[in-house]
Amino acid sequence: MSRAIPNVVSIAGVDPSGGAGLLADLKAFSALGAYGCGVVAALTAQNTQSVTGVHAPPTDFLRLQIDTLFADVKIHAVKLGMLGSADIVATVADRLAHFDAPNVVCDPVMVAKSGDHLLARNAVAMLIEALLPRTFLLTPNLPEAGVLLEQRPPESVKEMYRAAERLREMLPLSSERWVLLKGGHLPGSEVVDLLFDGDRMIEMPSPRIETKNTHGTGCTLASAIAALLPQRAGGFRPVEAAVRDARDYLLRAIAASGALSVGSGHGPVHHFHALWRG
Repeated sequence: MSRAIPNVVSIAGVDPSGGAGLLADLKAFSALGAYGCGVVAALTAQNTQSVTGVHAPPTDFLRLQIDTLFADVKIHAVKLGMLGSADIVATVADRLAHFDAPNVVCDPVMVAKSGDHLLARNAVAMLIEALLPRTFLLTPNLPEAGVLLEQRPPESVKEMYRAAERLREMLPLSSERWVLLKGGHLPGSEVVDLLFDGDRMIEMPSPRIETKNTHGTGCTLASAIAALLPQRAGGFRPVEAAVRDARDYLLRAIAASGALSVGSGHGPVHHFHALWRG
């Protein structure tokens, strides 16, 4: 599998501006050598400044999308993004269990950069109950960690350690599962993420890049990890390698974001920074 082109699916919402959600996921998959598939879990009216509307597909049709895709295409990894409602979360969890989907990377999208809520509050319990048992790697930011743990978000790296430990306890303890707790909301010139599997706590620091072009960074990181997990399989510490390479890809995409001119709010990162030559 390390030499093959993996098929990776994003089950997420559609951001018409292309900076986040399903469209951003497909860009990251493509940039990192994976074949991208997509299942639409939500439609949004959205730009770089705000979300003005959300429309969810009927759950029967969502189920049909997933069943039809998995019946034909061998999927090597799954990236989960905006799911929106408890019914959608339950439907996705049920189908992932049915197909025993591998390498499920769950980005628990709850709040947009604009502050708009993207996950109904009654869906959080369903996410914890039904979806986390199917999750291989969970990628919350600090506010999302606070929601999942029903506490205030961590306010220091020390508090992040305890939060990562508690988040790992929410995943199945009988098999390999990982938490990537993202520390970008903490102040300072350095961003520290924590990768934890229940045994090893790995600090991953990186310099903070001062830019307003941060739309879709969480989506892009999770989709980059999903694209790379099958490609790093069989190597040395494959999950750690996939996460490190995905973070490096995202940092370069953020650094190159000034080459784009998209909207007047939080602009997107440059997914194809290594491929497009200006």
